[in-house]
Amino acid sequence: MKRAVYITGAESTGKSTLTHGLAAHYGAPAVDEFARTYLETLKGPYTYQDLLIIAEGQLEAIRTHRNDELVFYDTDLINIKVWFEEVYKKCPDWLKAAVRLYGHGSYLVCQPDIPWVSDPQRENPERREYLNERYESELDRAGFAWYRVSGTGPDRLASAVRIVDRLLKTDN
Repeated sequence: MKRAVYITGAESTGKSTLTHGLAAHYGAPAVDEFARTYLETLKGPYTYQDLLIIAEGQLEAIRTHRNDELVFYDTDLINIKVWFEEVYKKCPDWLKAAVRLYGHGSYLVCQPDIPWVSDPQRENPERREYLNERYESELDRAGFAWYRVSGTGPDRLASAVRIVDRLLKTDN
C-alpha cells in the first residue's frame, strides 16, 4: 500500500499541527510545507519568481516521498495553484500538469473553525472560508478524494484519524 495524504486548507487552519499529529500517530513521515521554510529566508515580500521556487520545492518534496508506504504532506500543489491564481491571476502550465500527475492521494481539508493566529507569512484572515471553497472546488475538478476536518485540539486530530483509518481499511 502506498498512500499519500495531503493536509490542505486556508491559512491558520492547523495544517502543520495536524500533519505532525497524524504522522506521529501512524509512525509515518510528515513532509513540511516548503513555502514556510522558504519564506522565512526572504528579506522582503515574495515575488512571482519566489512562488515558482516554492512550487518547485513542494513538488520535489512530493516526488521524494511518493514511494513511501504512508506519508502526510503539509499542503499540496493545488494550494499553490490557487495561490498563483489569487495573487497573480495566472498559474504556470507545468504546475497544472504536476497537479494531475503528482496530486493523486487523499486530501484532508482543514476547516477554518479555529481562531486565526497572526504570523508574518499569513495574509488572508478574512478570506479563509472563500479560500477553502476554492480548494474544495479545485479538488472536485481534479477528481481527487477529499474530506473535511473540523473541531479543535485533540478532537480535530481524532476526527482526522477516523478518516485516515477508513482510508487505510479500503486499501486492504
